[in-house]
Amino acid sequence: MSLLLRPVRTLMMLAVAFTAGIFFDRMKHTERCHIAGGSVVAGLCAGENNE
Repeated sequence: MSLLLRPVRTLMMLAVAFTAGIFFDRMKHTERCHIAGGSVVAGLCAGENNE
């Protein structure tokens, strides 16, 4: 029975890792945008200082 659940557990772990990576990337993108003096609008950095 455990051999049947192993692939399901692996897929669940991959999904969790992928989701965590997406959230981490969004958080870092927002952080970089704020450091540059902009704000995130619809996933894009707007109003940043390009000096």
